[in-house]
Amino acid sequence: MRLGTRGSALALAQAQLVADAIGDCEIVVLRTSGDEGAAGDKARWVDTIEQALAEQRIDLAVHSAKDVPATPAAGLALLAALPRAPAEDVLCGAASLAELPPGARVGTASLRRAAQLRAARADLDVRPIGGNVDTRLARLADGEGGLAAIVLARAGLERLGRARDIGAALDPARFVPAPGQGTIALEGRAGDNDAEAAAATAGSSDALAALRAERALAAALRADCTSPLGAHAALDGDRLALRAWAGLPDGSRWVLDELAGDATRPDATGAALAERMNAVGAAEILALAAEAAA
Repeated sequence: MRLGTRGSALALAQAQLVADAIGDCEIVVLRTSGDEGAAGDKARWVDTIEQALAEQRIDLAVHSAKDVPATPAAGLALLAALPRAPAEDVLCGAASLAELPPGARVGTASLRRAAQLRAARADLDVRPIGGNVDTRLARLADGEGGLAAIVLARAGLERLGRARDIGAALDPARFVPAPGQGTIALEGRAGDNDAEAAAATAGSSDALAALRAERALAAALRADCTSPLGAHAALDGDRLALRAWAGLPDGSRWVLDELAGDATRPDATGAALAERMNAVGAAEILALAAEAAA
């Protein structure tokens, strides 16, 4: 089974997790347009990998689920999701958010994280910080730009063996993670029975249901990779609980809501929560956020 992946340290660690779960796999490294510096939506992180799938140069694509566009390319489908790692965001460089002094400079590459930080603490000086995980941690360690802390995903740090750099977890009830955060998604050609069977050996039905709910909500809200939107689903028996957050980049206005539904109908729960959030202004908030990011 040929697994297609990006070549970052985190992407390779995730592909190895899949290879270990399936067995007898070849990892094929591909560069996406996002790796080449292209701007645009989420598709830039999966475009050449999806092309390789369509051209049958690989059998399964391994993605960070939060990077996968709402609609897969023609002829392709999300086949499975691995058991989810802890999805919350974490603070690196400080033992708690409350410990940071007024005006402390906090770095993040995510508009959602920036919006949630500002909504929680309007006094913080939230700044954009790019680069991979190791690069960002090095900038924090060097005090580059006066950074007091940065926010990253716990799952990525743990998969890279950098859990020691975590200072504190941010409460996911307030700092709702990105849709799909902590989840590794497997994409393949629709109707490829061999790939589907292989994906199933690595996948978790609960993780896939949670992912479907989160993606359905994001699609119904017409969110993209720049949207300050969080969504997190969890299963408890036959019930699925979905929480979502949408806010303006400056943290001045936001909507937080949650809804429980049938675990066998995750897409319906996602759509229903999106409808409720739209009724209290989520669509307007995300539209204003998109204008501000343009």
